[in-house]
Amino acid sequence: MDLAQIRMRPKWLARVGFLSGFVQRKENEGRVLSSLSCSHLPEDEVKGGEGAGVAAATVATAMILCTIPLRALVLPPPIIRSFKMANAASGMAVNDDCKLKFLELKAKRTYRFIVFKIDDVLKQVIVEKLGEPTQSYDDFAASLPENECRYAIYDFDFVTEENCQKSKIFFIAWSPDTARVRSKMLYASSKDRFKRELDGIQVELQATDPTEMGIDVIRGRAN
Repeated sequence: MDLAQIRMRPKWLARVGFLSGFVQRKENEGRVLSSLSCSHLPEDEVKGGEGAGVAAATVATAMILCTIPLRALVLPPPIIRSFKMANAASGMAVNDDCKLKFLELKAKRTYRFIVFKIDDVLKQVIVEKLGEPTQSYDDFAASLPENECRYAIYDFDFVTEENCQKSKIFFIAWSPDTARVRSKMLYASSKDRFKRELDGIQVELQATDPTEMGIDVIRGRAN
């Protein structure tokens, strides 16, 4: 019977008599030696035929696995690093306060803008600044640090060509050229996850300097 057939019968794997054996760890060799038996298998599965073949093959396979050096079961540093990188690539967690404040801006117009930052200690996106409804776009622009990345939400009021009063919610990914490379990569990799938490964004802007998110750019994108 080949390994493929053994895999199709997980009940024999679960019933191998590890409980009747013992495991002796030899630190100087870094190996585990096991004394295995089939005392816990039902008689009809041990006596003759296919059951005996599967039981014997299962025990043999288990004994081979038990001779693998313990150090071989530990992931080497390159693999651990790759797991950490994959986790980082999925994006930073989002603090609940970010979603709460965004909902207040969207539904109640409580704020003119919100600035978010990635907290290196908490490993989360958190709220950094809140703009009052009376504050201007210049106040918003001034709240973004010159040399550091940020996410921001701006509630822009405007009048259409038909003389209708409207507003649009802008999401701005602020990533200045002078910011650290690691910070740029972290904000870029976390952006999509963060945006998914904020339901209601209407326009997105990516800005590396103030001219790419000026009031004229905002007004043009709103229309």
